[in-house]
Amino acid sequence: MSKDARRPGEQDPGTVVVTKTRPKTKRPNMYRVLLLNDDYTPMEFVVHVLERFFNKGREEATRIMLHVHHHGVGECGIYTYEVAETKVTQVMDFARQHQHPLQCVMEKK
Repeated sequence: MSKDARRPGEQDPGTVVVTKTRPKTKRPNMYRVLLLNDDYTPMEFVVHVLERFFNKGREEATRIMLHVHHHGVGECGIYTYEVAETKVTQVMDFARQHQHPLQCVMEKK
C-alpha cells in the first residue's frame, strides 16, 4: 500500500504512538495553627511569639493576640502538616523556656 493510499487518520505501520500520562498531584492537607488563651501568659509575650514564629508585623500580631484574649482562640496561620507541627513545637518549647503556660495547637482545615 502506498503512503498516499492510506485512509485519513491511519498510521504508518512503522509509527509508534506514545502517550504520556501525568500523575495527578494531590494538594497536601492544610492545618490551622491556633493559640489558646490563658490567664497567665503576658499579652506582650504572645505578640512576640506571633512576630517571631509566624512573621507577623506588630499591628497584626497585636490584633491576633487581642482576638485570642477576647475569644479564647486565634489563628496564627495555615500550613502543611510538617510546617504546622514544627511551629507548634517551637511555640510550645519557647513558652516553656520562659515559664508560660501558653498553648499552641493545630487542627486540620
